[in-house]
Amino acid sequence: QVQLVESGGGLVQPGESLRLSCAASGFSFNGAAMTWVRQAPGKGLEWVSSISSNGIGTLYTDSVKGRFTISRDNAKNRLYLQMNSLKFEDTAMYYCAKGGRGSYEVSPRRQGTQVTVSS
Repeated sequence: QVQLVESGGGLVQPGESLRLSCAASGFSFNGAAMTWVRQAPGKGLEWVSSISSNGIGTLYTDSVKGRFTISRDNAKNRLYLQMNSLKFEDTAMYYCAKGGRGSYEVSPRRQGTQVTVSS
């Protein structure tokens, strides 16, 4: 059974940084592309970034390009999202998902990690 546990969120001021982490289990992590999505209050899920199974290929939504970096450690079954220069509009619940940009699956049992950017 796929299990994904996100952590690392928090309350920060604009311009600050956070590093999100996702612990994966229940599937062959090193064989799967992975994705970060987010959901702002009152809005639907928004795709943020994806990474290939070997970590070489990465994709970002335009609003986070140059500020966020997705990475993974296949030895530890961990997915990361380094978020720099955070903006008010980055405030959302962040979830990791198995699969790439066009094929990710967000678990109905997702917990996520809250990122709040506020002054």
